[in-house]
Amino acid sequence: MKVAIVDYGMGNLHSVLKSVQAAQVLSNQNAEVYLTSRPEEVMAADKVIFPGQGAMPDCMSALKASGLSEAVSDGLKNKPFFGICVGAQLLFEHSEEGDTDGLGWFEGQVKRFLPNQTDAQGGRLKVPHMGWNTVRQTRPHPLFQDIGQNEYFYFVHSYYFAPKNEEIVLGVSEYPNEFACIVGKDNVFATQFHTEKSHQAGLLLLRNFLNWQI
Repeated sequence: MKVAIVDYGMGNLHSVLKSVQAAQVLSNQNAEVYLTSRPEEVMAADKVIFPGQGAMPDCMSALKASGLSEAVSDGLKNKPFFGICVGAQLLFEHSEEGDTDGLGWFEGQVKRFLPNQTDAQGGRLKVPHMGWNTVRQTRPHPLFQDIGQNEYFYFVHSYYFAPKNEEIVLGVSEYPNEFACIVGKDNVFATQFHTEKSHQAGLLLLRNFLNWQI
């Protein structure tokens, strides 16, 4: 099995690669995991991981310039596909960040957290949302195997998913209001948080992705 991590110049790429390699040790798979900027290598993969980090306009521009858009679209249509952070945001129709159009795989927007919000104790919440936060699973999914409810994952983001269709929401978090942080449908699974920074829970998600049979 070949697993391609898409390198379009915008992501925590080597950390993602190391975490997927670590997850492979936990999995049942004999997989070739590779980081690639070559469209033909993404097209040849059995599974695709699509990371992203930074501003969405920059990520979208870099993806278009890389020549990888078609290969990413092919993966979305035909293969187990895992979007991470801005890589997940790119799957939506539009983002408020830089008034940027995304790939439109999921209907909905990517919106900015409102300023001057407070937590339950009245403390001001900073934007970006940064640090560990719990995730409540809203629907069963094979990638949740061995991951409990309200497990902690690591977030760094100023923008969040606002899907048009609630049926794609697989997990939610709060800051301070509830927001979607895991979305998915059919062969596509995507997280707002960084799996590669989420320690054991992140490794389990990636392990389950490697074992995922569509």
